[in-house]
Amino acid sequence: MQIHPDWLLPQWPAPAHIKAVFTTRAGGVSRPPYDSLNLGDHVGDDLHDVSANRARLGAGLGVAPVYLQQVHGTALVKLSTSVLAAQDAAICADAVLTQQAHQICTIMVADCLPVLFTNRTGSWVAAAHAGWRGLAGGVLSETVQQIREVDASEIIAWLGPCIGPTTFEVGPEVREVFVGKTQQAAQHFLPQPSDQPQQKYLADLAGLARDELHGLGVTAFGNDSTAPWCTVLNPSRFFSHRRDRVSGRMAACIWMA
Repeated sequence: MQIHPDWLLPQWPAPAHIKAVFTTRAGGVSRPPYDSLNLGDHVGDDLHDVSANRARLGAGLGVAPVYLQQVHGTALVKLSTSVLAAQDAAICADAVLTQQAHQICTIMVADCLPVLFTNRTGSWVAAAHAGWRGLAGGVLSETVQQIREVDASEIIAWLGPCIGPTTFEVGPEVREVFVGKTQQAAQHFLPQPSDQPQQKYLADLAGLARDELHGLGVTAFGNDSTAPWCTVLNPSRFFSHRRDRVSGRMAACIWMA
């Protein structure tokens, strides 16, 4: 595996044969405003540049990642040789799992939270796309439930960069969705002073995810809601749709070597 020095390698107690990478803006060929390693083929970038970027990522990892068509839902797809061989269209899902080596589970983001999963023995890997809609809809609990149908042994998770708690402004309807599920979620919404009729809040997406994972018995590592993890606050390193509107996409990848 030969990766760009700016990309993130998760620091978590995964077995040695479990490999994971989070890409940044660095290492690609796309031109502004997609500079440079945009991996999204649905954001208006030149598709030849996107193909070149995906080829670079695949070459660096040694295997081509499997990309999903993400829809902010809760569906999980289980990869297998037969599924990939039969693939003639995009795989529509927001979570992906495999028990087979050299199949790269991949989530693309540009503010949403990517969550990577494995267990202490490394008998499978999974990834989930957790924007606020997916998180509120239960994408993490659905993913953990399906993981446990495969292997009930200890699950660990790594949370990648996402929009941070000082930049993610939401309306009361978003807070109500989460607080309606558990009152504990209220601590992750900071009311903002305003003379507007509708109260606004700053939301901690990673904090909400950590609490949910903890409640599911999953130990989480990575994003601790501090500034270095915030996609909005680090424009030279991370793409951010909320910040730029026209933006590329990064990828969180996990596989068994």
